[in-house]
Amino acid sequence: MKSYTFSVYISYQSYLNHYSGAASTVVVVTDNGLKLQLPASRFRPFLSQLGVKGRFRITVNNQNRLDVLERIG
Repeated sequence: MKSYTFSVYISYQSYLNHYSGAASTVVVVTDNGLKLQLPASRFRPFLSQLGVKGRFRITVNNQNRLDVLERIG
């Protein structure tokens, strides 16, 4: 398994646009410069009145499928 860390800030309104179907994915850039495309729905547990903000770690399985997304800071 591989893991990647990144920071993200998505305003509440922007997240609603993503989640409502205007765009179903979020593209993030990891600390190593790798671009990852993630389902916007995976960020829903981290949504607050400010949106989605913080440091995250994503773990992928051997087929590079998202296994775990967790906030680390």
